[in-house]
Amino acid sequence: MKVSIKSFDVGMEVKNNGIEFDVSEPNGGDRLGDCIVTKSGLTWCKGKTARENGVKVSWKEFIKWMES
Repeated sequence: MKVSIKSFDVGMEVKNNGIEFDVSEPNGGDRLGDCIVTKSGLTWCKGKTARENGVKVSWKEFIKWMES
């Protein structure tokens, strides 16, 4: 996978708007979507899905899933 940060400020606290990662296949391949990391959790936006229509998961849910 190729994952890139759309915007990034070093030493930045994650706020309500969060940090958005663009996820695509390597070597200029297909765009898969965006992963948005916020204070409240993560949102996956497949393809060109708008942020408000993405699949949201809280940090507690994400941690539980990763530790299972």
